[in-house]
Amino acid sequence: MPEASPRGTYLVIAEALRNEIEEGEGIDTLPSEADLMRSHGVGRNTIRRALKVLETDGLVESAPGIGWRVARGGDRRSLAERMTDVIAEDSLSVGDVYPSEAKLCERFGASRTAVRRVLAQMEGNGLIATVHGKGRTVRALPTPTVRP
Repeated sequence: MPEASPRGTYLVIAEALRNEIEEGEGIDTLPSEADLMRSHGVGRNTIRRALKVLETDGLVESAPGIGWRVARGGDRRSLAERMTDVIAEDSLSVGDVYPSEAKLCERFGASRTAVRRVLAQMEGNGLIATVHGKGRTVRALPTPTVRP
């Protein structure tokens, strides 16, 4: 990658990988981290950050002993979309208790870090509120989005 800014480089790589995955029908596994480092001219941490972005979006998954593979079938929505949709799916109203981190991790098969990141985003968007010692409650209902 020629003279790219160190900030956001992982996002550029994540987008390039996303495009490769979406365009390539027969892709099951991604190249190794070492191969990705060489092809993009960046360090391992940058590649890992890019892969984590794709994992959070539900596009790839880590397969022990194999590396990273493309997540096939199932729900292709991002974790943020799926967690926001919990409000409608569970028929939650303003003031209702939002599921705990542990329940969300189990429900979506996501790491606690990824769930916490999305919860912080939802809180910043005004969808949920955190009450210390009480958990999270629904603060507003999400606006419906049209999906292709």
